[in-house]
Parts: sequence; structure tokens; C-alpha cells
Amino acid sequence: MLQRIRSRLIQLFTVLFALSLLTFTLMKLAPGDPVLSLLRVDEMQVTMADEAQLREELGLNRPLHQQYLAWLGNVLRLDFGTSIMKGKPVLQELMDRLPATLELTLGGLAFMALVAVPLGMLAARYPGRLPDHLGRLFALLGASVPLFWLGLILIFIFSLKLQWLPMTGRGEWKGLILPSVTLGFGLAAVHARLLRSGMLESLSQEYVRSARARGLSERRVYFKHVLRAALIPVLTVFGMTFGSLLGGSVVVETLFAWPGLGSMAVEAVFQRDYPLVQGYLMMTGLLIIAANLAVDLLYGWVDPRIRVKGGRVQ
Repeated sequence: MLQRIRSRLIQLFTVLFALSLLTFTLMKLAPGDPVLSLLRVDEMQVTMADEAQLREELGLNRPLHQQYLAWLGNVLRLDFGTSIMKGKPVLQELMDRLPATLELTLGGLAFMALVAVPLGMLAARYPGRLPDHLGRLFALLGASVPLFWLGLILIFIFSLKLQWLPMTGRGEWKGLILPSVTLGFGLAAVHARLLRSGMLESLSQEYVRSARARGLSERRVYFKHVLRAALIPVLTVFGMTFGSLLGGSVVVETLFAWPGLGSMAVEAVFQRDYPLVQGYLMMTGLLIIAANLAVDLLYGWVDPRIRVKGGRVQ
């Protein structure tokens, strides 16, 4: 276990270094000038001297490699700089927005689990029958319906017509329902079909027939043997698609005016707030890598036969 964690931590720092270099380079290649954007925000008479002075204050007049090394050194001290537009430390702004994004992500995960697990199990229990056909239809809808269109339909039905749920904003628990359903809908469809395939494969294995021959109840066979074996590919795909939850939250947060990291990132991109965009990308990368590390650790719990040798999962 410790060897696996050490190996993943080494990979984490390697990926974060590559991500920092890529993020910094892309921000410099992006069109627009944050200095001019900031001067326009202040609505002041812009002169060349004002522009040069502000560029020097922000350190944007130095060579690129010096800017990167200075920024990377500050990041290692958990100093992501100061937001150009908001005037606040980037880390403080990220930490202020992070709880809302985590709340929305957990809501999407809860919806995905509540729908995918029972639907996948029923489809595997009754292949070729009504639950399986419903699961296939749900998977087709989940794979083909865009997030923003689904969100607009949900707002139209449940907020405008029925007036059961609030349209936008974060506050009472009802406000979390529509964004969570929008975010978790597509993932629930994918994971339900994946769970169905895994369970059908497990049901054909020798150990399942042996368990039934020993007289174990169907419930124990399904939950202790079949479901646990089928969760391995589901966990693998979940680790890879965790980024979709965070990436999808950008669309969902913007659509539902949810004050999380996604809506903040969109605003920062339009305002050319480079330190804030860089901080957002670094934090998102860190969360995705941490989620994959957690998935690796869960392998051993779901299937004790999985061991680590030479830092590799076997």
C-alpha cells in the first residue's frame, strides 16, 4: 500500500510540473492582453506610460522563463499570485469557490450512483427483458443529450412550468437537485451499461456457479461476488471520467449561475485573468490526480486478489 502511494505521489508531482509548464505556455499564447483589459476596467485614460508602469508592477515585462520560474517558485509555496481583476489572492478565491464545486460534484455522483447501480443490476438480472430495454434506452439518451440542452429542459419543466424547484443559484437544498441531475445524467447512463456488462460476464464465471452450488442465496451471490467483481471496470472508467464531472461543471455552473470554480474560470478567461486561470487549472489537475489515486486504493478493497508489485497494480 505504501509503495503504491509513493509511486502515485511521484507521478502526481511529475504530472503537476508538466501541467504547470503547459498551462503557463498556453496562457502566454492566448490572444488578448490582461494589462489592457485591466486598464479598460478602471475606465481611465490609458497612456503608454500607464501601460508600461502596470506591466512592470505585474511582472509582465520580464522574459517568459523568468516569469515562469518566479510563478513556479511561488506555487511551491502555495502562492498562486493575485487575481488581476479581483485584486484578491488566487488561492483565497479558489478556496472560496471550491466548496460549491465539490457540493455540485458530489450531487452529480450521488445521482449517478442512485440511477446507475440499480439500473445496471436489473438489466443484468433480466437480460433481454423490460429492465434491460429501459436501461438501453436510458443509455442512448444519456450518450446523445448535451448537458446544456438537458439543463434548459429541466429548468423549463420543473422551474418555469411546475415551479417545484428554483431556477438558479445556490442556497437551499432544492437548488442542488437540477444541477446534480444535469451533471450526473450522462455518466449514469455510461456506468449503468458498464455495470450490466461486467455483471453478465461475472455471472458466467465458475466461482459464481460454485457459490450457487454451495447453496448461497441469490442476494449474497449478487452483492458479494458478482457486484464486487463487476465494480473493477466501473471504478477504472470512473477514475478516467472524474475530469468530465469537473469539466462538465463549467457548463452546468454557468447555466445554473452556480458560484463554483467552473463559472469563475469562464469569467477569468474572458477577463484575461491569467493567474486565476492558471490556479484553476492546477487545482483541477490536482483533484483529478487525487481521484485516480483514490481509485487505485479502492481496487484492493473491492477485489483483495489485486496486489501491487513494483509499483504496478496487478
